[in-house]
Amino acid sequence: MYLAAYICLLVTLFCSLAGAAIGTAQLWQGRHSELRWLEYAQGLGSLCLLAASGVLMYALVVSDFSVDYVASYTDRALSLFYRCTAFWGGHEGSLMFWALMVSVCGTAFLFTRTYRSLSLETRSWFLVFFLAIMAFFGLLLSTWSNPFLITVPAPADGQGLNPLLQNPGMIFHPPLLFLGYGGFVIPGCLALAQAMSSEKDPMHWLDVARPFTLTGWLFLTAGIVLGGWWAYMELGWGGYWAWDPVENASLLPWLIGTAALHTGIVETRRGKLHRVNIFLMSLTTVSAFFATYLVRGDVVNSVHAFGGNGTGPYLLFFVLAFLVIITFISALAKDENNRELGGLETREGFVVMTVWLLMALGLIILLATLWPVISKLWTERPVGLDQHFYNRVCLPLFTVMLAILVTCPWLRWQGGLRNWRKMLIVLAAFFGALIVFWRTGVQQALPLMSASLSVALLVSMALLLAEKSTRAWMPSLMACLVHVSVALVALGISFSGPYKQEVELELARGAAAQVGPYTVTLSNLYEGRDATFEFIEAELQLSRDGSVVGTVSPQRRLYDKFPRYAFSEATTHPSLGSEFYATLLGVNGTKAVLRMSSNPLVNWLWIGGALMSLAPLLGLRRRRRPQDAADQPEGADN
Repeated sequence: MYLAAYICLLVTLFCSLAGAAIGTAQLWQGRHSELRWLEYAQGLGSLCLLAASGVLMYALVVSDFSVDYVASYTDRALSLFYRCTAFWGGHEGSLMFWALMVSVCGTAFLFTRTYRSLSLETRSWFLVFFLAIMAFFGLLLSTWSNPFLITVPAPADGQGLNPLLQNPGMIFHPPLLFLGYGGFVIPGCLALAQAMSSEKDPMHWLDVARPFTLTGWLFLTAGIVLGGWWAYMELGWGGYWAWDPVENASLLPWLIGTAALHTGIVETRRGKLHRVNIFLMSLTTVSAFFATYLVRGDVVNSVHAFGGNGTGPYLLFFVLAFLVIITFISALAKDENNRELGGLETREGFVVMTVWLLMALGLIILLATLWPVISKLWTERPVGLDQHFYNRVCLPLFTVMLAILVTCPWLRWQGGLRNWRKMLIVLAAFFGALIVFWRTGVQQALPLMSASLSVALLVSMALLLAEKSTRAWMPSLMACLVHVSVALVALGISFSGPYKQEVELELARGAAAQVGPYTVTLSNLYEGRDATFEFIEAELQLSRDGSVVGTVSPQRRLYDKFPRYAFSEATTHPSLGSEFYATLLGVNGTKAVLRMSSNPLVNWLWIGGALMSLAPLLGLRRRRRPQDAADQPEGADN
């Protein structure tokens, strides 16, 4: 059975490689007669990859420890639920799952009416690029990342799943990221295909790929937000984002993809930035592979990176080769409407500034993540950059972006304000919030500005949505809700980071400590055992303004299969205001060593992130092209 599954991987490799080669040869000769064979190659490769994935899932379900992958990431004590999610818990399985998601997205696209509406040449180019990517996946899975290696005799039990991955956040976080990566492959390949095609298509690639672009962004956003929540709840950091290299790896495609969405607005509304749009959309796909290189290429150290698998050099080669290809194609793409961009006083200029800020943030994060590698050029002791560097450099740029989002909807495309009265209301909201926050003790410059701009952005979006016509309601609602969610996330970050109150102390049974607005009393401290781990648990009673509001119980765990590491199980007392957060660091005699904090407005980050992930569902319908919207009044599209 496992030999058959491996043969399926080889068939996927052969079909993808042969399809890409045949398609390239046909296009070189100026013919498209073999297009159906390219589609058959994609279909057969997808079926084989699906079959191989089914075999791996079966091995995980029945705990067949003769398969190295199953033995490495599961054991007999692991529940069925976590045995299934171990599919993407390791390097080989997660790579196969990503390939499967790309394949599913590509196959689904082949069955759409918009795909059939494209010219034969564009479809052929699309399949050439797509099959080339699938061939690379097939090569990795059938060589350096084969998930079907067998051990004889089979071990009696497996090594178990990393306890950090036994969390609901990690059940959904990786699949959402891979769905996001897979969704962006479609517009990336389609942009390159239409740039290479000499035949005129009835629909622009932005319109054809719109559902995949938005769903890809949706899933990627949800994956990043859920990853932050997992880090907050499971790692015991006391925070949700530490600028960890793997966190940065997933953020890079999101920043570039978000920039591409904004250049898409300029092309859709103004017919400009055609070449830039092709480059950015395809760069999003390339950056997903680069993110994989960071995680799996022994480049950086992280709590959840995969190293020692030998795929790093091949991933880097693929990324560099693909980068050269997309740069060349984007530079040579035809641009029938090569007009100059509007000035900085126009809405067009503000959208372009947003794109530049997003790309600048991506470049800063990339260089800072790779700094330990770069600094090896001049020192034998490379130094990494901590989160203080990122906060000092990146957070001011995000604050500037908030200011742009507040102002942009009230500018005309040709320049000037389109509604002075509403802009004055937005400014009044900003200064009013500034005064209120200052008087309530928010006096650090950056949090004060970002929080006030967040309130102004909420007011701005409410005013903008109120003036929309019924015809433009759904896409406008999507855009407004995304920006509202940005305001909520920014509000949560503005307070939960700089104004977090944290203490680390020893607490005896019956003793109390003050943590922000909470009085914390250690009620009990005891040891126990679960099926797979021993634990120490501290029972903490929380009081606020003299009234008991709840009890929380942080744990310190020692797993049977991971005896060298102690794992903290953080606990929270949720609140839309200030949330209590506690981690048990250890025990000193009869005292509990605790790290406790009060995190103001932190849950608004998760609320905003959830809203940001759902809002794109409202905008999946095709946008009007510039010629369709010629008579549309100013401000009708955001």
